[in-house]
Amino acid sequence: MTANERNNEAVRRLHTVAQSIYDQLDQGKIPKMVLPLRTKANIEFDTRSNVWKYGNLKGARSAKKVKGAMMLLRTSYMLELIREMIENNKSSTLREAYYISEGWGKAKFGSQDESNLLAEDLEIVTHCLREDFKLRPEEDGARIIGDLNLVETDRKGKKKKLNCRDDVGDSGYGIPYNVEKEKIALKNSSADFVIAVETGGMFDRLVENGFDESYDALLVHLKGQPARSTRRFVKRLNEELKLPVVVFTDGDPWSFRIYASVAYGAIKTAHLSEYLATPSAEFIGITASDIEVYDLPTDKLTDVDIRALNAELKDPRFNTGFWRNEIELMLKLGKKAEQQALAKYGLDYVTNSYLPEKLNELGLLRN
Repeated sequence: MTANERNNEAVRRLHTVAQSIYDQLDQGKIPKMVLPLRTKANIEFDTRSNVWKYGNLKGARSAKKVKGAMMLLRTSYMLELIREMIENNKSSTLREAYYISEGWGKAKFGSQDESNLLAEDLEIVTHCLREDFKLRPEEDGARIIGDLNLVETDRKGKKKKLNCRDDVGDSGYGIPYNVEKEKIALKNSSADFVIAVETGGMFDRLVENGFDESYDALLVHLKGQPARSTRRFVKRLNEELKLPVVVFTDGDPWSFRIYASVAYGAIKTAHLSEYLATPSAEFIGITASDIEVYDLPTDKLTDVDIRALNAELKDPRFNTGFWRNEIELMLKLGKKAEQQALAKYGLDYVTNSYLPEKLNELGLLRN
């Protein structure tokens, strides 16, 4: 499907939403939009796609109450905004969409959380992506370095060939917010695997130490909790180029959730898990076991950390023996550790010892 075809399909599906609201009003009914409940209780494991998705529990945005009526009014304004942007080949950030609503009178959003939620609602009911609606996040995707050949379509519609090692600087190739095939065509790579790295400091360490060349890897900087475009790009590398994916993060409950969002999806984007998640992704550290085995420098778990770890014991994304053991051990130790703690043994230790040991265990290094 071309970019124009995707845009036209998005408009058609949005028109269906508007038509549904109109038909309900025309029939004398109180209009509503029915949506899945976005709660942990409504998250189910889909064995077909091996990702966590919304279940069958539903809720409604109904005009029966003032709050619901206002949301449907805002929906009508948002539908018109999206249609105009697509027709004029313009886009806006989610933040700009929030401020645009200042001109909608009583329909203006009370906060950006409300406008973000509506964008997600429209994704769910249309089965389109907000990128198809010309809505983009404030943050861009992350960075990638390694032997990856791709063709990117620039702003003027010209196709540009690029190698993500030879044709970029030390910061790597910046992943744009739209990474669909119409924008970026992945050609080939000599890499054996992808290593997704949480922190910028560790990403730069691996780049400086030449890890991508020494171990035939593609390095992706997640920038903390990764943007949707980063997760989508990683999934495409995995599916289209058949590259295994490993995730390298700090050793704390928040970093564990970063891995879970890459592998299984996040609760707020469960409707997009098949599009964003890479179920085969492996976690390679830092773990609570690493804290003991490598005698790493640590920080004490805070009360918030402890509550988060206990919540993860109930999170279906962590319902495996490995994760139960690691989370329970971290609670027992009362400690957490950063990736950079490996520098205790020198700046080269992470690339010469720690990661090769982990990757060997997974059978990802060539003999």
